[in-house]
Amino acid sequence: MNTFYLKVIASDRTFFAGKCQKLTVPAPDGEFGIMAHHENAVVAIIMGEMRITDEEGKVITAIVGTGFVQMMNNRVTVLVDTAELPEEVDIRRAEEAKVRAEEQLRQKQSIQEYHHSQASLARAMSRLKLTSKYM
Repeated sequence: MNTFYLKVIASDRTFFAGKCQKLTVPAPDGEFGIMAHHENAVVAIIMGEMRITDEEGKVITAIVGTGFVQMMNNRVTVLVDTAELPEEVDIRRAEEAKVRAEEQLRQKQSIQEYHHSQASLARAMSRLKLTSKYM
């Protein structure tokens, strides 16, 4: 079985460290899959669903924020803002964040505030979508 070493680092913790068979991350142009002996590269990650197939074949699904993934010499490092399991998401809090972001988008804002509100809404929607999918 071909495996590679993976380390997923979020801003608040090391989410995963160990050997795995496959990694799928959300990229700006679609999903990006990585398997053992992948070509060296650096790829941007957008907010969405990340799937890790560990060395036993168990699939771990996580909700990740923006960041990047680096592949080098059969070692993969993922650096993201946030990484959480669907069961770790506080659904009530995510729904409140969605409502708050929608309200902010309806108000007159500067361009910077508008983009911040859009990002907040996207984050809340992503968390709610993946939580409902896996719970």
